[in-house]
Amino acid sequence: MDPSTILIFVLMGLFIGLLFLGVPVGFALGGSAMAVTTIAVVLDAVFGVYTGLSYLRFSITVDRVFGIMKSEVLVALPMFILMGNILDRSGVAEKMMLAQQKILGRVSGGLALAVTLMGILLAASTGIIGASVVLLGTLTLPAMMRVNYSPSFAAGTVCSAGTLGILIPPSIMLILMSTQLDVSTGDLFMGAVFPGLVLSGLYLLYIVVYAQLNPSAAPKPKEIVKLRPRDWIESALAILPALFLIMLVLGSIFFGIATPTESSGMGALGAMILAFSNRRLNLKSLRKSLHDTMSTMGFLAAILIGATCFSLVLRRLGGDEMIANAILGVGSGDYGTIFVILAIIFILGFFLEWIEITMIMLPIVAPIIGGMDLAWLADSGMEATSKPALIWFAILCSVALQTSFLTPPVGFALFYIKGVCPPEIKLKHLYRGVVPFIVIQLIALALVVVFPKLVTWLPGVSY
Repeated sequence: MDPSTILIFVLMGLFIGLLFLGVPVGFALGGSAMAVTTIAVVLDAVFGVYTGLSYLRFSITVDRVFGIMKSEVLVALPMFILMGNILDRSGVAEKMMLAQQKILGRVSGGLALAVTLMGILLAASTGIIGASVVLLGTLTLPAMMRVNYSPSFAAGTVCSAGTLGILIPPSIMLILMSTQLDVSTGDLFMGAVFPGLVLSGLYLLYIVVYAQLNPSAAPKPKEIVKLRPRDWIESALAILPALFLIMLVLGSIFFGIATPTESSGMGALGAMILAFSNRRLNLKSLRKSLHDTMSTMGFLAAILIGATCFSLVLRRLGGDEMIANAILGVGSGDYGTIFVILAIIFILGFFLEWIEITMIMLPIVAPIIGGMDLAWLADSGMEATSKPALIWFAILCSVALQTSFLTPPVGFALFYIKGVCPPEIKLKHLYRGVVPFIVIQLIALALVVVFPKLVTWLPGVSY
């Protein structure tokens, strides 16, 4: 085994070891890259073993990071995060949740249906997973426990509904994917609409069937208040602010009025207007929203810089070619190769966050997907310059990566919900409750593989 191959395994081992020691992800990525570069320099200077790594070549990282930071697409990240933080404090979500609970809480499994519908609306108006999961858990889990919902079913429903924002646009993950794959963010947003709706529909179908088969696990409230016409009107009015924000952001993109970057600014402004109209916007809340936005962006920037260092060292050592050859070496055809890639991403989701997987894996496998001769591309409705294969593959990865929020040990939705759930919901309930929803996500992934027009139809129509 040559020295470069050994250093590749050392790089991977250091990164995983630092993660298990609790080192922040950005520092684990950058630190392991720096350590391996130091080892390579020592091998070259002391033992005369040349591996191609040096501090001079490592300095290329500065140019790469600067090039990434110049991307106008990334301007949308802080704007969408700010929009989500302001909306979280605006009181709009609470009104929507209470209105839906009043209407749907009258039927078996109604509260779970209300949570999922609320998750869809939050996903399409914020796209921030942590805020959605915490908000849904705080508002709904106590109510579910009061009417004797199964702890596993209640926790699983909230976790899965809160993670819809990673797929349904405007999604932060799709923005980062567009920069890594060099594809249009607008095309990714449009391509994710129907897969997101299919996944949401499967969630709703499962809840209805489960509630019918196990009425004791999702019971109706014992006291049902008769609804007046006024209640229906109030419920409809409570949903209008979210629809306004969705049309402002996604409508402006889909109808060609604004780019994703421009629409992110419109979304942040729209969230401020909603918070102001709800008398929730003041200097203190605005300052807190800005502080949370900058903290999140600092976290993302650290990972971005660390991942750039890591990928530079990995590529210089030939790690990207080694991984690509290993995938292609399976020799099972194009769809077999896609299955292997998605299986790797799914397994990595047990241990890594979606950000690291996106920053490291996608640039490695993109040339493999781009070189495939997929027959359906000729009838995709999209121009070849729009890279329909990469758009489709990016959405496949998005659905696969959504499972990473629910799979232990690094299932961040589980951590978020554990901090706000009632004491009677234990960790075992969380793990047990998310299993059916992980299966549903894999079913949705299979549907997108079998029916690629779920992704390409809407971008194709826009052309």
